[in-house]
Amino acid sequence: MATQLHVKKGDRVKVLAGKDKGTIGEIIAIDRKAGRVTVSGVNIVKRHRKDRQDNSGRNNIIKGGILSSEAPIDVSNVALVVRDKNNAEVTTRVRYERRQVTKKRPDGSQYEGWRSVRIAVKTGKEI
Repeated sequence: MATQLHVKKGDRVKVLAGKDKGTIGEIIAIDRKAGRVTVSGVNIVKRHRKDRQDNSGRNNIIKGGILSSEAPIDVSNVALVVRDKNNAEVTTRVRYERRQVTKKRPDGSQYEGWRSVRIAVKTGKEI
């Protein structure tokens, strides 16, 4: 079952626990079902891969070796990072608000609707 997360792809986050505690990076992938996020430069793992043949029929060989890549971490171990009024990066929790907006239909007519926005608790600004 997919759940609502407090972060989105592209958000800057700070790692709160684990071997990379304190590192700030950008979210590059999210697995909502497992509740895990992949953060750039965090939780680097090495995979040993053999040379293998390309299946495109051209008999090309894909080089193997030791490949480094980011592995996912639990979403509870990251906190959203925003800039405060002093332009410093601070971690914050996320709150949601419903705001009334004017929307357009495909035929050009307009109507009043609602939109959910994320608000940084520490700064009170929309994310």
